[in-house]
Parts: sequence; structure tokens; C-alpha cells
Amino acid sequence: MVYIVWWKESVVYQIYPNSFKDSDGDGQGDLQGIYDKLDYLTGLGVDVIWICPIYDSPGHDNGYDIRDYYSILRKYGTMEDFDRLLAEAHKRGLKIMMDLVLNHTSDEHAWFAESRSSQVNPKRDYYIWRSGKNGQVPNNWESYFGGSVWKHDPETNEYYLHLYTEHQPDLNWNNAQMAEEMYEMVHWWLQKGVDGFRFDAVAHIAKAEGLPSAHNPDNLPVVPAYQLFSNLEQVHSILNKLNDMILKPYGPMTVGETSGLGPEQALAYVGTDRNELNMVFQFEHMFVDAQSSGIGKWNHRDWKLPELKEIMSRWQTVLHDRGWNANYMGNHDQPRPVSRFGNDGKYRVRSAQMLATWMLTLEGTPYIYQGEEIGMTNVAFLDIEDYRDIETMNYYRQHIGQGRAKHEVMQAIWRKSRDNARTPMQWDDTKHAGFTDGEPWIQVNENYPEINVADAERDPQSILHYYRKLIALRKQHKVLIYGAYELLLPDDPDIYAYTRTLDEEQMLVILNFREHEPEMQWPEGWNDENAKTVISNVSRRYSTDKGAILLQPYEARIYRMQR
Repeated sequence: MVYIVWWKESVVYQIYPNSFKDSDGDGQGDLQGIYDKLDYLTGLGVDVIWICPIYDSPGHDNGYDIRDYYSILRKYGTMEDFDRLLAEAHKRGLKIMMDLVLNHTSDEHAWFAESRSSQVNPKRDYYIWRSGKNGQVPNNWESYFGGSVWKHDPETNEYYLHLYTEHQPDLNWNNAQMAEEMYEMVHWWLQKGVDGFRFDAVAHIAKAEGLPSAHNPDNLPVVPAYQLFSNLEQVHSILNKLNDMILKPYGPMTVGETSGLGPEQALAYVGTDRNELNMVFQFEHMFVDAQSSGIGKWNHRDWKLPELKEIMSRWQTVLHDRGWNANYMGNHDQPRPVSRFGNDGKYRVRSAQMLATWMLTLEGTPYIYQGEEIGMTNVAFLDIEDYRDIETMNYYRQHIGQGRAKHEVMQAIWRKSRDNARTPMQWDDTKHAGFTDGEPWIQVNENYPEINVADAERDPQSILHYYRKLIALRKQHKVLIYGAYELLLPDDPDIYAYTRTLDEEQMLVILNFREHEPEMQWPEGWNDENAKTVISNVSRRYSTDKGAILLQPYEARIYRMQR
């Protein structure tokens, strides 16, 4: 069996450019900093670099408010710097995936300046404008960042819609001229040579006809209304057209950010018969420790392994041979995985290695977020003034204003703030972790003297070296890329175990998600004689008197069946 789908066989490394590497001492990462670390990335073994937005932007939402799709934000460099980075990455066999926002622009975009200038401007309909109702906002939808999705604009005495901040007005994809201009912009980047796109918030580019209010039995000022602006049928017609007109001749890697769906619904995006996207980011596992999805992410609950296994297994099995998964534990919007799913204290190294084993042995393309490969942890700034994330600051103001105790609000922020992932990359133990010679835009995590790349390079048992081995192992064995997944022990509260099978080859993955020592019996067909250890994060295997496997805290082990 021969496979030639490059994006299925790739490992992606996500870079948050503001926090990756600063080359000029202004305290903010830049394109030259990424260029300087290309050899580090090739040494890690990754194939694709996903770069978060670097376009010209006022920065109200860290670059996801784009002012000019055709320009590079000055603090990151110039378009010439990007062209050089792209060329040098390609020389090293690395591909570059851009982060592209199709749902909204900045309120400083030239289109919006025209759109808001008058109700008869030709670009008025590039965005979504409505009159108020009885002196109130047009409907009761709640923004992802809290409050109403509507902002009154006194220039024309109407409201514009923004699912995110008021500085990110939503585009109106019902306007054919606007859509054509967006398609042409995508084409321009492909002609430049980029290798793929991560489409931010793509599930929201279509809204329910008529923009009706959501069900509101408690008569609240605003309510979540995701079903009225998420994953609607028009999204698929837009993506199908984009694929036919622009993407298909270039064959780029495409992944969509699509919250609020399960694997059956995801097939509408990634099914082999759909002609839309290669894969999507799902969010079900990101809410396993939240009392509800969406804004409810701040309300913590203890997560249970059987629930996590059930979610991941549905995605693994439903999409097998019908679509493709994008597998991730963390990103620029999520807490650090080792603090969330592992143990960032005594067992930080081993649990980070265990989690890496999980991500790199599932069916689908694995995504590594900067710092995961050295086990970077959540940060706990004492004061809200040290945070930079607008979502975090809005949450703090809202709940302090409602009378909640500061320590309760800060506990939630320490768990879930997006700034957990946005502190500077920890390169060494010098001042500011080697990220910058200046003052960093956000503080470095204080544990950088113990957790940094330089130390990890020197330690052959480090998380970094383990990632390199895992990535090489995945490339060596097609079964870890294309093999069918079968969950074992679905109800076990500690052990996550599964097999991957392709033709005559089978591998067994055993992961202990806890710090105690559970026992596991060999699955049917496996035993001490035919199971060869391929990789493990502990030095030796322990067995009970009855031949069962005795797992050490956060142990990970991959076996290959000897036939």
C-alpha cells in the first residue's frame, strides 16, 4: 500500500510569533527570530510551521484583527523578511501554513472605514449592519468575549455585528463582491508560495437568515446563540467554492477552526467526498474540564479519563477512511497541556512525555504548540495588570464587578487564561529566558531557569529528545499514521490503551494518566513473548507475579507485535 498524502504524514509546529523569538530587542518576537530557529525546528523533525497571524493589525486580539491582509505587521518585519523566511524554510524541507481570518477584519480595515462612512457606501454591505429594535440592540446574541455582539456606531446610527471584540466586525459573506475580494486575497498568498492555511473561526462565516434572537427563557440581556452562527449550511457552499476556484490547483494543507460539532458533523467539512477542508480542529476534548462549552470554559470541573477516551475515540473511528483528524492538546488559545492533563510538578517530565506519546500515535496530523516539546507550564501572575489577553481581562472585570472574590477569579484565570500559552518561549536560563534582550511584551514564566531548550538539549532523557524520537518513530511506521484505531479498556479511570493496525502490522499504545501504579492485563493476542517495546518513557517494564503489566506514574509505552 502506497501513501503520498503529504499533509497526513506531516507533523505541524505552531508558532505564536509575538512570543517565539525576538531578534531586535523590542520585546516582541519577529520573523527574523523564526528564521534564526529554523534549524532547531528541522532538528525537532517537524514538517510544517503554522504561524499565527503576522498581518498588519492594531493588535486588539493579538493579530486576529487584520487591518491589511497584504501587509506584514511592522513589529514582525517586512514582506521581504517573510519571503526570505518562506524561501529558507522551503530549502530545509519545511512548509509554512498561514493563519487566515475569514470571519472578520479589524475595525481599522479600509473596507470598514468605507462601510461605516454612510448607509449608501458601496462597501456598506461588506459587513453586517442593522438598526436597533425599540432602542435596543438588534438581537440577543452573546459575544465570545462577553456582552452583546452588537456595537452602536453613531456615524450612521446603526449597529454592526462582532462575534468577538468590538474591534473585529464580522464580514458579510452574502455580499458577492466582498467574497470575490477575499478569494483573490487567498489566491495571492498561494501564488507567493505558502503551503497551507489554518482558517480561523471559519465555522462562523455564515449566520442564520434574518439574524433571529436566540431562545431566552430567563429573559437575559444576552445569551449564547452558537447554533445561529456556527456550522450552517452556507459555510459549506462558501468553502466548496473557495476550493474549486482557488485552492485545488495548488493542493495546500487546510484546517478549519470549527467549534460546536462532533465527528459526524465534521465529515461535512472533511469527508473525502466534500471538496472543502483537509481537517478541522474539534473542541470537544477542550471542554472535558469545563461545566459547559463556549464562555463556560472558566467554570472548572474535574475531568475524567473515560470521558476523554470516549470523545477522542469517536473522532478516531468515525473519521477513519472517511476524513482526517487534526490532533492537538494545546495551542495559543488553551492552557498548557502538562498543567491541564498531566502533572506539572513532580512528574512534569514523565507526564509531558506521556502526553506526547498520545498525540503522536493517534490517527491524524499532530500539532505541537511551541514550548510543548520542553514541557512549558501554565503561569500564575498575581495581578491582572500582568495579563495581556483581552478575553482574560474582560472575564476579570465582569466577575469582580459582580462581587466575586479576587482569589476565586484569579484561580480560574490561572487554569484557563489564554496567556498561559502566550508567555515567551523559554530558550535558556539567561535573563528573559533568551527570548529577548529587551523587556518582553508579557512576563516570562518564572520557572524558565529549570525549563528551557538549552537544558533540554543537554539532557538525553529530556522531553525534547523524547519528542524527537517519537516524531522519527511516526515517520518510520506507517501504522502510526494510517492504522485503524481500536480503544481498549474504555471504562478504566487511569489507563488509556489502544491499538493501531495496518495490514499485518499492529502496535499497542499504553498510557497511564495518573500518578499511582495501576495494573493492566495483556490484551487478547498479546503477551510477554510477542510484544516488543518500541519506545517508553521509563527505563524498564514492571510485571506482577501473574504476568500483568504494572505501570509506573505517567508511564507511556508502545509495543509492536512480533509476528
